Amino acid sequence: MASPGGAALQRHAAVAVLRAAAAAGDLSKGKALHARIITAANFDVVLHNNLISFYAKCGQVGVARKVFDAMPFRNAVSGNLLMSGYASSGRHKDSLALLRVVDFGLNEYVLSAAVAACTHIRSYDMGRQCHAYAVKAGLAEQAYVCNAVLHMYCQCAHMEDAVKVFQNVSGFDEFAFNSMMNGFLDRGQLDGSVRIVKAMVGEVEKWDHVSYVAVLGHCASMKDLVLGGQVHAQTFKRRLELNVFVGSALVDMYGKCDRAHDAQCAFDVLPEKNVVSWTAVMTAYTRNELYEDALQLFLDMEMEEVKPNEFTYAVAVHSCAGLAALRNGNALSACALKTGHWVHLVVGNALMNMYSKSGSIEDAWRVFVSMPLCDVVSWNLIITGYAHHGLAREAMETFHSMLSAGEVPSYVTFIGVLSACAQLGLVDEGFYYLNIMMKEVGVTPGKEHYTCMVGLLCRAGRLDEAERFIVNNCIGTDVVAWRSLLSSCQVYRNYGLGHRVAEQILQLKPNDIGTYVLLSNMYAKANRWDGVVKVRKQMRERGVRKEPGVSWIQVGSDVHVFASEDKVHPQMDQITVKLEELIDQIKAIGYVPNFAVVLHDIEDEQKEEHLMYHSEKLALAFGLIHTPKGATIRIMKNLRICDDCHVAIKLISVVTGRKIVVRDAVRFHCIDGGVCSCDDYW
Repeated sequence: MASPGGAALQRHAAVAVLRAAAAAGDLSKGKALHARIITAANFDVVLHNNLISFYAKCGQVGVARKVFDAMPFRNAVSGNLLMSGYASSGRHKDSLALLRVVDFGLNEYVLSAAVAACTHIRSYDMGRQCHAYAVKAGLAEQAYVCNAVLHMYCQCAHMEDAVKVFQNVSGFDEFAFNSMMNGFLDRGQLDGSVRIVKAMVGEVEKWDHVSYVAVLGHCASMKDLVLGGQVHAQTFKRRLELNVFVGSALVDMYGKCDRAHDAQCAFDVLPEKNVVSWTAVMTAYTRNELYEDALQLFLDMEMEEVKPNEFTYAVAVHSCAGLAALRNGNALSACALKTGHWVHLVVGNALMNMYSKSGSIEDAWRVFVSMPLCDVVSWNLIITGYAHHGLAREAMETFHSMLSAGEVPSYVTFIGVLSACAQLGLVDEGFYYLNIMMKEVGVTPGKEHYTCMVGLLCRAGRLDEAERFIVNNCIGTDVVAWRSLLSSCQVYRNYGLGHRVAEQILQLKPNDIGTYVLLSNMYAKANRWDGVVKVRKQMRERGVRKEPGVSWIQVGSDVHVFASEDKVHPQMDQITVKLEELIDQIKAIGYVPNFAVVLHDIEDEQKEEHLMYHSEKLALAFGLIHTPKGATIRIMKNLRICDDCHVAIKLISVVTGRKIVVRDAVRFHCIDGGVCSCDDYW
């Protein structure tokens, strides 16, 4: 019979072998030792606990459970090891089910593991039960249990309970502060995160890198560049700005504070850059509308052999949306499909946004119906996309499909729905959605909804009612609402009200160039050239300059930009010949140049030449020369399309048999066979 000392040595050796086998993943060696332990027929709780640990670490948690079940008695270590094995395998429900076997005892480690499992499956009720047991057992103030309980409440969105725990228990470390900070930020409760920042400054002497990430997240959410700069200085002192997580948080913070250059600087100093940091700096550029720079970073990232994830693809696709670069967006879509990232919700939503903003609502719908999973953002994108393209009936049908699918509409949903009502002139339905349905689903109307209602009343020709609606709903300071009314005054030729509305806008925003242009247009249409001169004089006195009209078109991989009356394009001779040919063709079917949009009192011949060289006509002629017969032509413009160009392009679509999509500063004009999706109202 072995001596007690010899048995202890044998156990020590067996434990060492099991740990080495677990570290090496050597399943056969561990199994062989397990067989010898069984044949020895002497139960040893320490050896069996190490067997549980060995099998769990080798991914054999089922075998570990069999060892656990076969033990004649167990201790808290036995339960904790098996629960850890379940947690490592993602089997958190099995970990919690183990609590029914209470013969192994519950210490602070077992309880913290149980609470962590509750956190993973977001089981608030079970987490509260574990917390109650900890209080009864006198374990609630143990550091492991405290932090686990606090984290559970934060992740389960019960910040009130988290605050109670945080306030009533002493001895918290930075983990507790980090949990509270992230909990408040995830819920968008910025007042709470402010309090935590103040507490962290006063009570935690040394932050870890997670603390810096959390506080920088707070600065990003609050757009607090001052505090963000101070935190950056602290990270610099401790050399933590070189940490990839802290560095990525700095990039994100500067990007959300509209400091793209500083975000790039924070990115450049990182010695090791991962996909998170690359995506963060791309996001900073995209957020600040530096779309070309963001796409260049995507290419640089590939050159550095860093593989993009689904969020990287989403940011790159959003950059294509900002540029309306359909060709580049198609290429990214193909890459995402090839790499398996196309199925991710965030990528699908980004593709829908890109196709919608690039004038291809059909492709946006194709992506929508192909997505394995949709959320409220997906529904909103397709509804607002249809509305933006003038396809109001399709927008309303999709909205009713959304309701049938059980998806609850959000704030953004009703912007798209009310925009569609405005296009269809559905006044009663619009007021139903605003006053009844939005309240039923818990959405409080905002100024965007009220502005949509102004557009709806204007579309129906009820201009005086629209003016009263603006005043009565306290959106009298909303320039967008007044602009909508002013545009309608021009459409319905109600120049008396238009002049009054223009004065109201200029009181709110004296340098609003769009108002001066609309006012000048109204005077010109009434042949009141003295009024045009007066408006131009006001603009000069106030230093207001009209932004030149610019249109651009992508042909192949190149983007060609045209400015009105700018004749410097290398193919200008061909473009001029094509334009003259097109003007002759559309004159034959009824085109008459609209001289009222020319804001200069000059001869008619000069006015006609001026109209011919508007930027959208130049881009269209170039597109007709360089695109295959029958292909859709897509043009982008920085300002509103003028009356004359709108009529001319509709007729050009007839004589050429082409579908033409023009995205101006307000909406898309999808023109096919002489019919525009805007119904000639914009």
